[in-house]
Amino acid sequence: MAADYHHGVRVTEIEGGTRPIRTISTGIVGMVATADDADAELFPLNRPVLLTNVLSAVGKAGEKGTLARSLDAMAAQASPTTVVVRVAEGVTPEETTANVIGGSDASGRYTGMQALLAAQSSGPRVKPRIIGAPGLENAAVTAELATTAQKLRGFAYASDLVSQTKEEAAAFRETFGQRELMLIWPELMRFDTASKKESAIAASAFALGLRAKLDEQVGWHKTLSNIVINGATGISRDVFWDLQDPATDAGYLNEKDITTLINRQGFRFWGSRTCAGPQSLYPFENYTRTAQVLADTMAEGHMWAVDGPMNPSLIKDIIDGINAKFRELKSLGYIIDGQAWFDEEPNTAEVLQSGKAYIDYDYTPVPPLENLNFRQRITNRYLVDFAQRVSQAA
Repeated sequence: MAADYHHGVRVTEIEGGTRPIRTISTGIVGMVATADDADAELFPLNRPVLLTNVLSAVGKAGEKGTLARSLDAMAAQASPTTVVVRVAEGVTPEETTANVIGGSDASGRYTGMQALLAAQSSGPRVKPRIIGAPGLENAAVTAELATTAQKLRGFAYASDLVSQTKEEAAAFRETFGQRELMLIWPELMRFDTASKKESAIAASAFALGLRAKLDEQVGWHKTLSNIVINGATGISRDVFWDLQDPATDAGYLNEKDITTLINRQGFRFWGSRTCAGPQSLYPFENYTRTAQVLADTMAEGHMWAVDGPMNPSLIKDIIDGINAKFRELKSLGYIIDGQAWFDEEPNTAEVLQSGKAYIDYDYTPVPPLENLNFRQRITNRYLVDFAQRVSQAA
C-alpha cells in the first residue's frame, strides 16, 4: 500500500467499465482421414496438422484412402482453416475403425479422432468446431464423432454409409440422440481425377466445407439446408423430392431427422435437423450451434474477470458487456434477442462470500423457416366494382 502522506498529486489507474466480447471462431474444420501414400512430413500419423490452404494440400495427400478426395470436396466449397488427423488404414475394416476412433499411445499422446482434442494445446493451436471423418463413417465411428463434437463443443456431420434404403437410414438414425450430430443420406457423386471417372463421395466431406463457408459468409445461425453444393455431379441413389408434396422420399427422411440431397437448380442438402429429435430444445442444427457459440463466447470473453475484486461494479460491468454483445448479435440477425441479469436468490451472502457469483442470461435462436404455408382463397370481391373499373378504363 502506498504511503498515506504525499505532498503533491497522485494518479491511480482504475480498469473498470464494460469490455468488448469477441465471438469465438466457428468455421474451423476437424477431420480424420486415411492416406497411406500421403506426404508423411506434412501429414504425420495420429498428429493434428493445421492447413490454411486446403487446395494446395491436396497434392501432398496421396491418392489412396479418403484424405485427398475429402480435401478436394471441401476445397470446392471454401478454403477453411482445417485440422487434419491422418490415421493408418488397417488390414481389416475393424482395425481401420479402431485407428479412426483412436485413444492414446504408450507416450500418452492422443491418437485418431482423440487427437482433435489436443489441437488447441498442441501444434495447430486452434479448436475444431466442424467435425467429420468422411468416407470412414460406420456405426462406431459416427457414435464417436458425436462424442468428440460434444467434448469440443462442436458439431459433427456424418454420412450414413451403412444403409442401402431410406428405411434402413431411418432405423440407423434411431441409434443416435445427440444434438451435436447431423446424419446425411445418401452420398454425392464427383469426378475423381485420380481414377479418371465419376464416383461416390461421402456427402459429409462437402458438408464440412460448406458449413465453414456459411459460417464465414452468412453466419452460424444459417443451417446447411438449401444451399448449392459446389463440385457435385449427382446423387448416389434416387431420392424423390417435391417442393409442395410432403409424401416423398425427402419428406420421409426429413421427418426422421435425416438430411438428404436434392437437385433443384444445383445439388443441395435438404434438411436442418439434428439427431436430438423434435421433442428436444435443439431440434435444428443452428439451435445447437447458437447455444455452443454463446456458451463459449461468454466464457472465453470473461477470463479477465476471474479473480478480480468482486464488488458490485464488477458484476455490473459483466452484465453490461453481455447485454451489449446481445444487442450486437441481434442487430446482425444471429439471434432474435437476449438479456443478462443478476438474480438475488442464488447469490446469497454466503455464496458471494465464498467467491462465487451467478449471472443469468437467456436468448432466442433464429428458427429456420422449414415449413412455409400459404393460404390461398378464391373470392368474388374484386368483381363488386367491375362496372366502375370498366368506366374508368374507357
